Amino acid sequence: MTHTDPYLALSAATGRFSYGAPRAVTLASDASRALFLRSTGSTDPVERLWLYDLATGREQLVADPLVIAPERTGDASALPPLERRLRERIRLWAPGIGSFAATGDLAQAVFALDGRIFRCDTATGTSTELPVVAPAFDPRPNADGSVVAYVADGALHLTPGGRVSPEDGALWGVAEFAAQEELGRLRGHWWAPDGTALLAARVDESALPLRHFADPAHPELAPESFAYPQAGGPNADVQLWVLRPGGASTRLVWDTELFPYVMAAGWEGDGEILLTVADRLQQNVLLLTADPATGGTRELSRTEDEFWVDPLPGTPLRLADGRVLTSSDTPAARGVALDGKILTDERLQVRRVVGPWRDGRLLIEAGDGDPADQHVFLLDPNTGALEKLTEGAGVHGVAAHAEDVLLLTSASLDGIRRELRTAAGSTDFPDLAAELPYRPRPQLARVTDLGLPTAVLYPRGHRGGSKLPVLLDVYGGPGFQVIANEPRRWQLKQWWADQGFAVVTVDNRGTPFVSPDFTRAIFRRFSQVAIDDQVAALQALGAVHPDLDLERVGVRGWSYGGYFAALAVLRRPDVFHAASAGAPPTDFRLYDTAYTERYLGLPQENPEGYAADCLIDDAPALTRPLLLIHGLADDNVHPSHTLLLSEALTRAGRAHSVLPLPGTSHMLPDGGLERVAEQELEFLRRELGATPSL
Repeated sequence: MTHTDPYLALSAATGRFSYGAPRAVTLASDASRALFLRSTGSTDPVERLWLYDLATGREQLVADPLVIAPERTGDASALPPLERRLRERIRLWAPGIGSFAATGDLAQAVFALDGRIFRCDTATGTSTELPVVAPAFDPRPNADGSVVAYVADGALHLTPGGRVSPEDGALWGVAEFAAQEELGRLRGHWWAPDGTALLAARVDESALPLRHFADPAHPELAPESFAYPQAGGPNADVQLWVLRPGGASTRLVWDTELFPYVMAAGWEGDGEILLTVADRLQQNVLLLTADPATGGTRELSRTEDEFWVDPLPGTPLRLADGRVLTSSDTPAARGVALDGKILTDERLQVRRVVGPWRDGRLLIEAGDGDPADQHVFLLDPNTGALEKLTEGAGVHGVAAHAEDVLLLTSASLDGIRRELRTAAGSTDFPDLAAELPYRPRPQLARVTDLGLPTAVLYPRGHRGGSKLPVLLDVYGGPGFQVIANEPRRWQLKQWWADQGFAVVTVDNRGTPFVSPDFTRAIFRRFSQVAIDDQVAALQALGAVHPDLDLERVGVRGWSYGGYFAALAVLRRPDVFHAASAGAPPTDFRLYDTAYTERYLGLPQENPEGYAADCLIDDAPALTRPLLLIHGLADDNVHPSHTLLLSEALTRAGRAHSVLPLPGTSHMLPDGGLERVAEQELEFLRRELGATPSL
């Protein structure tokens, strides 16, 4: 489909301004070189492997999929199902090399292309195809690159060497759905440093119900099925084994009944493995040390919380001297503690522990006042002293680090910079992404006695004095913050404003980075806090923004935001006059275990909370226009969520609209977001009476 709107056409052509941006930057052990993935320009979607010399600033293309395997690059159907699902989990739709793994010196890198495995000699830029037994996924080299482990047909293999996992009907070497989507663990096998053994996940999904997907636009195609861990039901049985090619295998032993989730794992030397496990409700997280010879484990630290242990990436972390860094939350602040002693004060909201860097100090990413900003700090674990490494409003983060080298990404409302800091000074890291078409200036404010973060965007050129229909562009769910001084998230919102709306965004309680108390307000029930906060924020903003026409309020959102949009018109039609709800999880009893139970508990133990958050029974109350949108290939929020609500609305005699998207997943790839936006615009203009300003 050709977009007639210039912004939507540009957004689609540039992959939402992501094509040409470097990612997956990996530094050599001596910090002399970096490998990274990037396309050749802002309208080229195909990701290639590049080598960058830090001393000279010279970059070299070392692996081009259009040269290596031109016949199928870009054909998603050519990907093994396991790789296709992992790309969905990490929201990656660009074709080409999706990931790579390299030896420590970056002399060799391995990657998969459409089920084939290649080894790249980065010095010469020569890629050699390796023999594999079936469409392959997730290749990883041993320390010297002589042997590569990979997954094929759910089994773990070596090339050279053959199958290394048992033939027992389980999946080997992969991360299960819950780990990939909700727990932050994307891999399922790890080489020992000496290359003589592999730590591997064994995943048994036989107890899980199946989800089925059929493409109504192609009835000649067989439906696809996969195992899905539904709230209140069984989880995958996940074990960790040490596999020794040609030798005995050892299972790591811990209480998997009480602690079923493997959050992280890896080798700490040839004689030790560290793993992080959690109980089902994620109120207890353990760091365990394991002996790979015997499989015995011992607890090193325990993090407990009466609500849930909010994941803090990078923790728990054992330091070189044996002390353990863990998250440590107070009602007001997300902090870290060393062997139980809190290191950070309440002015910080720690968001990620990057790891050790200079002089044993720790790189951390944290907010230090305004939740719209994030900065990079060095934290001394002995004294708690902080050194701030970034300045100015924006979202600053660490993309890579080694020895005296630091790659920073700094995104502010003025633009995005990737800065490479070395002992020789500072330089820009190569970035070919398109320039953002405009610099939106959202008016940020904290409102109500809760200090809710909010933003208002007016059409460019709006002078004031005339009422505008309000579009509440919302997410509102746990785990994702919208209000931030980061330019990309405001581009589409500004486009909506330019169509004749005053665009309002609110981070209600339950969203992250304000404080633990702010986040935990949704404990055991999502809907009431979200609707109360969004309504209160709208009223507060209306009192200071006279151009907001609160008699014409529309709401749009996707995923949890789609859930909120439908919730808004069903339960508060006095405030919300039309809604566009994309991919809404309308009944959390049908959503996944790890996410849903973290906040709502088990359905068997909190039936009232699940019932209160379900939208199906609200169908007879609909009196406002509602557009439901759903991708029919969505394996995250299954399309049944929308269809069940639509069925209930139809039975209740309530008119509504449904836009099905055949073959489309949860992340709306390949211009899907822009096509949907055009449909939403037509609906919302009609219902709210907006007229474009430009």
